[in-house]
Parts: sequence; structure tokens; C-alpha cells
Amino acid sequence: VARGDTEAPPAMREWAVRLEAKPKYVVSSTRQDFPWTNSHHIAGDLRAGVQKLKDATPAGVLLGSGKLAAELDRLNLIDEYRFLVHPRIAGHGPTLYQGGLPGTRRLELVSAQALRSGAVAMHYRREHG
Repeated sequence: VARGDTEAPPAMREWAVRLEAKPKYVVSSTRQDFPWTNSHHIAGDLRAGVQKLKDATPAGVLLGSGKLAAELDRLNLIDEYRFLVHPRIAGHGPTLYQGGLPGTRRLELVSAQALRSGAVAMHYRREHG
């Protein structure tokens, strides 16, 4: 939702304004220009580019692409996972790790919170070793 979309509910427009102000890091091999303010392109070697971003942002980076998440996981670049599980089964559509992973990932539960909607927010840290 664009912040200027007058047809969008006020809460969505407010959310869009806050999101636009935040830094965004885009991984793309085809695009070079991005319409969003505060956008930064991660080009070249994915492992090196994301590691540099991780080193520069100790508070962490939120990831919003299943395909990118799977690739970063294969490269061992994800330290923590935050899942929001809704009480619905779609029965179709993409899965998080459509192509699988090279091995099992052991996770340590950091926290879990049941929400009023019935969804559960879970925070896991990856176990290394």
C-alpha cells in the first residue's frame, strides 16, 4: 500500500509511512532502481553482501522473502527465526523451503506468544554445532 493511497484504511497508510522511512535492502539480479526511499541494493556475491549487512546491523535484519530466506539458510546466514503461525491451513501455495535444505536445522525456542487472533508468534535461535 502506497502511503499516498487515499482509498487505503488510515492504519495501512500509517504503516506504509513507517515502512518507507526504514532502510530496505534489496537482493536482485535484474533491478537496479527502486521506487522506495531508503533502498539499498545488495549486488554481487550474496554471501559476502549479506554478511557485510549483518556485520553492520547488530540488531538484525528482518527478511520478507521465502525464496531469499531459503537461499540465506542454505548459506548458513540466518541466526534467528520468527514465525507467525495462523490458525488456517491453505491447502495450496508455496512453502517456505520449497526446494528443501541440505540438512536439518536444530532450533532453540526463545519465546512463544499466543495472540488474540489465535495466531502464535514464535522466536527461535539457531543452534550451531
